[in-house]
Amino acid sequence: MQNFTQCSLYITTFLYVNDLEFMLEARPYLKKIELLRNEIPDSSLYPFNLPIISQLDSLDFHKDVTFIIGENGSGKSTLIEAIATNWGFNAEGGNKSYNFATEETHSNLKDFISIQKSFSRPHDGFFLRAESYYNVASYVDTIPDALESMGGKSLHHQSHGESFMTLLTKKLRGKGLYIFDEPEAALSPTRQIEALACIQRLVSRESQFIIATHSPILLSFPDAIIYQINNGKLEQVEYTETEHYKV
Repeated sequence: MQNFTQCSLYITTFLYVNDLEFMLEARPYLKKIELLRNEIPDSSLYPFNLPIISQLDSLDFHKDVTFIIGENGSGKSTLIEAIATNWGFNAEGGNKSYNFATEETHSNLKDFISIQKSFSRPHDGFFLRAESYYNVASYVDTIPDALESMGGKSLHHQSHGESFMTLLTKKLRGKGLYIFDEPEAALSPTRQIEALACIQRLVSRESQFIIATHSPILLSFPDAIIYQINNGKLEQVEYTETEHYKV
């Protein structure tokens, strides 16, 4: 009886310690989002009438890389923007200290999602959206410290692809949360492969990525979670099951 009691105590302790280790895992910094459906004033209005939002309950993120893919107009950029702005990033891109607004076009979806964070806070972070990267580059030129963090050379004096690679290689330091919206817009296929290597380097430095993309090259990142929008609903798929890979 004593041996049985000791064995039960050992098993209980083992399970508790393992559960505790899971809960105290530093990454993912952003574990999960949930839609606060009961607080939405009118679900018939944008952006709540988008199928991707109307069918969303919650979404879990990989500790390394999570991809969101879907056709143009499916709402993936709207969702990515809401996640980034809820976290505190500037709506047009940058980190939490980038304080500018060229035009207020972002939705209020961020006010209707809740985020579940890790106990550990990232030391770095950046929101990249391809459509407003020009605005970020203009802002960086006005802030000496921001320009220095990008290598000291104006992003406007580099090609689009070069400026994005500068961001990956010089600005992003690791142990960060990085949210990208269609980063491949700036990159040739060769540059996309280089970007994969940079992402791997940053992941090895305890970073987490959430990326909306059309690129089958970026999607090939090993062991990532891929959510594909099918009939307006986010479904987890394998890389070889994606439309991007098949095409």
